[in-house]
Amino acid sequence: MSSSCGSSCGSDQKSSCGSKDAHLAQQEIAITKSLGKIKNKILVMSGKGGVGKSTVAVNMALCLAKKGHKVGLMDVDLHGPDVCRMLNLTGSLMAPENPDDLIPPLTFNDHLKVVSLEYMMKNRDDAIIWRGPLKIQAIRQFIADMDWGELDYLIVDAPPGTGDEPLSVAQTMPGVHAVVVTTPQAVALADVRKSINFCRAVAMPIVGVVENMSGFICPHCSETVDIFSKGGGEQTARDFDLPFLGRVPMDPRVVIAGDTGAPYLSSDEDSPAIKAFDAVVATIEQRLPPGPVTVNPFAAPGCACGSSGCGSN
Repeated sequence: MSSSCGSSCGSDQKSSCGSKDAHLAQQEIAITKSLGKIKNKILVMSGKGGVGKSTVAVNMALCLAKKGHKVGLMDVDLHGPDVCRMLNLTGSLMAPENPDDLIPPLTFNDHLKVVSLEYMMKNRDDAIIWRGPLKIQAIRQFIADMDWGELDYLIVDAPPGTGDEPLSVAQTMPGVHAVVVTTPQAVALADVRKSINFCRAVAMPIVGVVENMSGFICPHCSETVDIFSKGGGEQTARDFDLPFLGRVPMDPRVVIAGDTGAPYLSSDEDSPAIKAFDAVVATIEQRLPPGPVTVNPFAAPGCACGSSGCGSN
């Protein structure tokens, strides 16, 4: 029984506290068991909204799956989940026959599994009006209750900023790495620097920086126009001594594909955007190869700040 109850708790309160502790302990076991089957965990994040973070996460997952890897895509942008729409996944949550069984994720194909809050909503247009504790619990359930199975990569799409969702991922997934997405202009880069400092504060290794929307490719003449400037992401990576994963240009076909749910990167077409995503993913594969699990699945998660002096709470 938790010592946090104190001596002033009545017997009913102590029973409630004990039952919550037991549930959390069981959930922790389920989380470590699930993560123990996942070789690489990647959080796609940015301090700035509107930089195409979900587009990068979805296409990164598609590209890895197309290469034959077993991939999971988890959407923790709880207030604005878009992953299901971008992949045209219309299924709904199917409860297992046995209450103790894990819940099957949505499947895009044989190599890609997807979990999003939209998957669990009767009306996907309903607003999610949640505070921190509910969001934290939802993310823990995405890991503990879903049947991810054996994965080479789990891609996590986070909302903008450095709040509850990325912090919960950092605390719940030992060994998770970050891919930081930015656009080239100065306003986005100022917020991205906060994301980099967040990763360092919670001891989350950074795989590298992606400069998205790096030039617009004209569909008529194929020339590139630098609408949002150019090179800011690469300079930021250099300033923080981080790997630069590459530039991804704006391509109308990628935008249309995301809106219609017909992923462009799953096609056999060729374009500068597809080549750019291929190069980014190839670098990620080199830095995080689909090898053995690098985190002991039975080890208790450490403090998110990376030090040994803090409690796990």
